[in-house]
Amino acid sequence: MERTELSEKVAQLLDAKGALSIVNAGDPVLRQKTEPYEGQLDDDTLQRLIVRMRTTMEDTPSAVGLAAPQVGIPLRLAVLATPERLSAWLIERGQQPVPFTVLINPSYRAAGRQRAASFEGCLSVPGWQAVVARPDRIELRREDERGKLLVEEYAGLGARIVQHESDHLDGTLYVDRAELRSLSTIEEVKERWGPAGLAATAEQLGFPLP
Repeated sequence: MERTELSEKVAQLLDAKGALSIVNAGDPVLRQKTEPYEGQLDDDTLQRLIVRMRTTMEDTPSAVGLAAPQVGIPLRLAVLATPERLSAWLIERGQQPVPFTVLINPSYRAAGRQRAASFEGCLSVPGWQAVVARPDRIELRREDERGKLLVEEYAGLGARIVQHESDHLDGTLYVDRAELRSLSTIEEVKERWGPAGLAATAEQLGFPLP
């Protein structure tokens, strides 16, 4: 996408009131490899876009991340955070809450061989979840909203969110990596598979765990 065309598209997006519209699976923008961010937007516009992506994410109760393609913008940009109201619940389960984080031009690699499986969902695939196995610990390289290069380690839920949002920037949806035999409605996951536990879910639905 040409720089001028991109700037105009972002300007139109920011002119609209309220939460940004989420692009659903089937839209080609979700299947395109995004462009690296190289200053295509002026600093003020970039910051405004990040703020609007954050408020859109936080206004959606189940959201823990949002990538630019999900709002129709093919840039290597994403935001993520776990809701503050879930912090105590996560800590009780041995997971670290994820503070608000901006990913610009992110890339990651597995840090170790351990993989973990969990149900994942996506705002762009509403109503469904499926089990995805991913590296449980990763090393992430990213730029923040000020252009500073950072190298960080994430584990557990944080690693999963980073990988899920980074996938969006490569045109990949979680269903591409999922055990499709586990595909379930959100209601089934809450009422049946959550209480059953992942091992019982895998046995009853017939898929392997790492």
